[in-house]
Amino acid sequence: MASIINVILSGGVGSRLWPLSRKTRPKQYIPLFEGQSLFELTVSRNQGIVDRTLMVGSIQNVDLAKPYLPENKSQTIVEATPRNTAAAIAFAAFACAPEDILIVTPSDHLIENQTQYEAVMKQGIEMAKQDYLVTFGIQPNRPETGYGYIEYEDNYVLSFREKPNLETAREFLKRGNFLWNSGIFCFKASIYLEELFRFEPKVFRAAKEVFEASHHGILSEELSVKIPSKSIDYAVMERSERIKVIPSPFVWSDMGSYDSLYDYLKGKGHAVDPAGNMVIGTDKYVAFVGLQDTILVHTDDALLVVNKQASQDVKHLYEELEHGASPLL
Repeated sequence: MASIINVILSGGVGSRLWPLSRKTRPKQYIPLFEGQSLFELTVSRNQGIVDRTLMVGSIQNVDLAKPYLPENKSQTIVEATPRNTAAAIAFAAFACAPEDILIVTPSDHLIENQTQYEAVMKQGIEMAKQDYLVTFGIQPNRPETGYGYIEYEDNYVLSFREKPNLETAREFLKRGNFLWNSGIFCFKASIYLEELFRFEPKVFRAAKEVFEASHHGILSEELSVKIPSKSIDYAVMERSERIKVIPSPFVWSDMGSYDSLYDYLKGKGHAVDPAGNMVIGTDKYVAFVGLQDTILVHTDDALLVVNKQASQDVKHLYEELEHGASPLL
């Protein structure tokens, strides 16, 4: 009998949340959310829907996940080097039976309204049983430039759109038939692999070779670097005719940048001064003069000062530090 499996992707480093997020402890493992981490919340959110949990995670931080995985009902695949989501999901699909239904979730999303979430996932499972590749779209409530969009009609996808500029995002919101791309998917293991082989045979073959050569769930770095780095969106979802989208009413944020974290913390009563400035990570007195909507992030070895509207640009700072082989990562 087919199982329902939550595939949790946990290979990211959370570059837009530096310096809170580091390679040794990415954002999904930081207990910022009423004492819980995003990874912990992801695992628990899906336990009432699935039979098993399968995590595909980075070798640098896989040990951080183990305390939160359900005992005797979980499996871990350890990536030696990141090769993007198309390959990561392929590893999970290879580890499952062909008819198993995978609910693929990133580990760094914050979702509220559990009842609505479970109802939507169950709807996705029924569509997946009919051999569809299902994605979940979030009704936008602002012209967001940090998310991709899905143009849709009923449950049919008309197009996928990359992260837009502000003017385009406003147009999407005005037109009313665009959803934020949540990055959550549901499909049979076999259907995903069929479509991956159809559109990206090099990714399929290389990922299969790596998986078959794995030892106790740990993948070979030497073989992994040969896998083309492709996202599931580009490799499969934007090209397959088997796609369905479910407009989803639950409250969702990918917590990918400081503007999202700011909104969450503010909603939970975190201190904000009259000009909209916020301090994260220290109880020291901090005064903002002549600044608005500015976030100061304090850690033991770094300070970040960023305007809320420039939150996405923290990724570029991270890339600069990475290029210089900084020990601060």
